[in-house]
Amino acid sequence: MNVLIISTNQAASPMPVLPSGACLVAEAAERAGHTVTLLDLMFSADPLRLVKGRLRKTAYDAIGLSVRNIDNNDMTGTQFFLRELRELIALIRDFSDAPLIMGGAACAVMPQAMLRYLGLSYTVIGEGEAPFCRILQRIEAGKPFDDIPGVAGLTQGIFRANPAVPVKALSVQLPSYSKWLNLRSYRSRMATIPIQTKLGCQFGCVYCTYRKIEGETYRLAEPEAVAEAARALTFSGLFDIEFVDNVFNAPLDHALAVCDSVIRAGIGARFQSVELNPSFFTHELVTAMERAGFVGIGLTVESASDEVLQGLRKGFTAADVHRASTIVRAHRLPCVWIFLLGGPGETEKTVLETLRFAEREIRPGDAAFFNIGIRIYPGTELETIARQQGVLSVPPGYMLEPVFYVSPGLDPSWLRERVRDRVSRNMHFMSVDTFNLPYLPLINRIGYGLGLRAPLWRYTRRIRSGLRMLGMNA
Repeated sequence: MNVLIISTNQAASPMPVLPSGACLVAEAAERAGHTVTLLDLMFSADPLRLVKGRLRKTAYDAIGLSVRNIDNNDMTGTQFFLRELRELIALIRDFSDAPLIMGGAACAVMPQAMLRYLGLSYTVIGEGEAPFCRILQRIEAGKPFDDIPGVAGLTQGIFRANPAVPVKALSVQLPSYSKWLNLRSYRSRMATIPIQTKLGCQFGCVYCTYRKIEGETYRLAEPEAVAEAARALTFSGLFDIEFVDNVFNAPLDHALAVCDSVIRAGIGARFQSVELNPSFFTHELVTAMERAGFVGIGLTVESASDEVLQGLRKGFTAADVHRASTIVRAHRLPCVWIFLLGGPGETEKTVLETLRFAEREIRPGDAAFFNIGIRIYPGTELETIARQQGVLSVPPGYMLEPVFYVSPGLDPSWLRERVRDRVSRNMHFMSVDTFNLPYLPLINRIGYGLGLRAPLWRYTRRIRSGLRMLGMNA
């Protein structure tokens, strides 16, 4: 069959993300004997025109839609991506009667609501390679596919989700990116090549959907396989590699084993991971990461206040956050600190406590990122908390359009002003406003041309100071 897969993501801030899942699904379909085209909309100035031109030129037997995000997770400048996706689907239906199958990271979060909003019948939930190929097989045979594991759908308005077949062992899969994507455009905008060393999450954060998407049981890739995948990327000329696990250093022994395998393999890549948990952050780990060739790490601490950390169910304390800062200062590896302000238990006192920590403990050569407000997803503990506190009245089925939580003990405008003030005074601090700067993509390209390499946040202080000298509000 002739198959078109459209990667719909156009969110390129602070830098674009390669559509790895879409590439893997495309390669799986091709191995199954189909003729596959992957249309990546990331850098298209007019995606509707691009898709229309493709559909006018070629007839397809099936069309897959890869959907990465529902929204931009930004309370102050919310973008709801599904509105544009609905327009794209309407255009596709004007030019093609091929079955439309949706998939991607966003689809496992609220599959029923997404199908109803977009007017679609089927979506893959979870890893897409096997389910999508089975769907194509059924389409080719003229048979229904609503019973395939890992597929959710609406039949006569009734929603049904078939659990995916659990995969006990995780293999490290790398598509041929250069075959499917314009890699030059991604690399010139500081994009990294993702490798996932594990699936699953055993933490209990009140806002998170990872356990729903990946399950609560760890599926670990063999450390040697991770090193071999990284080596293969460098042989292809791809050196900026990011480990994109939801938490890289849990389990700690697995992270250490991955670093050890990379060290023994002698890979000359530039590694990074910005999903480190302070509970499992040790001198031994940082030393291993330095020896493995890491050029940047990130600590997702959310807060430096015990009240807030407890309210978020983070599983660590403010003492762990302070201990992590001591470890960071003992090494030379650049670090970005990620904070999430406004969670349960947040007050003016706890906000100021976190901001004081950031100003006193974070090295000027490192970076800090502050996000305000927490996206509420149905089925999470945060939804329950928000309803109990009377700050959420939207029914679960209508939470597709973003709704955010800010502690009722806090004035959102006061919070925004405090963050804006600290970011203005500290050149190594960032907020979502920094990511929304209209000239950020240009900065990425200029920096790449000048020889800067990912992660761009390493240069936050220099870039912001330079822009200030030019009279820009940065």
